[in-house]
Amino acid sequence: GADVELAALEQERCLDGWEYSRELYRSTIVSEWNLVCEDDWKAPLTTSLFYVGVLVGSFVSGQLSDRFGRKNILFSTMAVQTGFSFLQIFSTSWEMFTVLFVIVGMGQISNYVVAFILGTEILGKSVRILFSTLGVCIFFAIGYMLLPLFAYFIRDWRLLLLALTVPGVFCVPLWWIIPESPRWLISQGRYKEAEVIIRKAAKINGIPAPDVLFDPVEMQDSKPQQQQKAILLDLFRTRNIATITIMSLLLWMITSIGYFGLSLSTPNWHGNAYVNCFLSAVIEIPAYVIAWLLLRYLPRRYSISGTLFLGGGVVLFIQLVPAGSHVLSIFLVMLGKFGITSAFSMLYVYSAELYPTLVRNMAVGATSTASRVGSIVAPYFVYLGAYDRFLPYILMGSLTVLIGILTLFLPESFGNPLPENFEQMRRVK
Repeated sequence: GADVELAALEQERCLDGWEYSRELYRSTIVSEWNLVCEDDWKAPLTTSLFYVGVLVGSFVSGQLSDRFGRKNILFSTMAVQTGFSFLQIFSTSWEMFTVLFVIVGMGQISNYVVAFILGTEILGKSVRILFSTLGVCIFFAIGYMLLPLFAYFIRDWRLLLLALTVPGVFCVPLWWIIPESPRWLISQGRYKEAEVIIRKAAKINGIPAPDVLFDPVEMQDSKPQQQQKAILLDLFRTRNIATITIMSLLLWMITSIGYFGLSLSTPNWHGNAYVNCFLSAVIEIPAYVIAWLLLRYLPRRYSISGTLFLGGGVVLFIQLVPAGSHVLSIFLVMLGKFGITSAFSMLYVYSAELYPTLVRNMAVGATSTASRVGSIVAPYFVYLGAYDRFLPYILMGSLTVLIGILTLFLPESFGNPLPENFEQMRRVK
């Protein structure tokens, strides 16, 4: 009876003209272009199309940076993200906004993935793990926390977008600070450029560099390998490599469904939407700290599998919570996101350690592409709550637990050097 009354009330509003609440929002793309009633499908499609751009960016950026260098692609994609975000401010229609949003998504994920790979290849083993978790991920969480804060005080979507775009300009001076990856330069046979960077790093760290960094004989013998250009099919060149790739794609995709499904469901929680979004961001800080500790001291497979079991198992328990226990429900959702976020942050390190330098960025880009498929699907998991409020949690929890089991069969990379060629890749269990 209540559902019928709500449907009738909404139909009446569509016929008489929609009035927007000014309590939480002053100007959004929904109110700007009236994305309600027969056009209400455009609002969720906007988010999905952004993730389509992210998917394309994940796929393309890995191949581009493996071919043209980490640094060049990093700053090029940062320029794309900042420039097209600024152009969005002047959108005159939903169609224009959405097309630009797709391009922003392509740039956003591209510079994120390339920055991660660049840091992984430049830094040493212990610092690499610190950079990959507490460095990249915690600063991501801080940005996530600032988003609802900005949105609370800036209620006009154009001004909000401007405030979120300006920080990108401050990254320009970093071009003269961040070096190219010496590992990538060596893989391309550009030894002199790599030697300059390595000697400069040794000088900064107060470590005396040897007179000869590269043996001329070894350089000559490795030229045929350096001239090889990796292609996507190299990720499936043998049965072992193909098995690792397929399992990694599934791991990334299902983990992404859980992460984005829980993140996008925050407006459906009880209480203030801004506070819920902030809490969803805050829980990521301890998740990344735990991920860093696990990566530092424990094997990768058990760490990722354990956090996936925690996240998926807790989410499955939500259906057992009594209807009136809103605080307990939110606590379990937060605990579930804590586990899945920890696993998600470790995937970047794990995937980078499984593949050799020649295809490392391509491999992380391909697996990240699979995670974007998960992010595109995730909103529709959330929408299943309209039919049964526990159904999204049952599906996300079950898939997360299953992928946690699959992770146990992947090779272990803990304590091993980064592979330089395909022969050094470890076999699946």
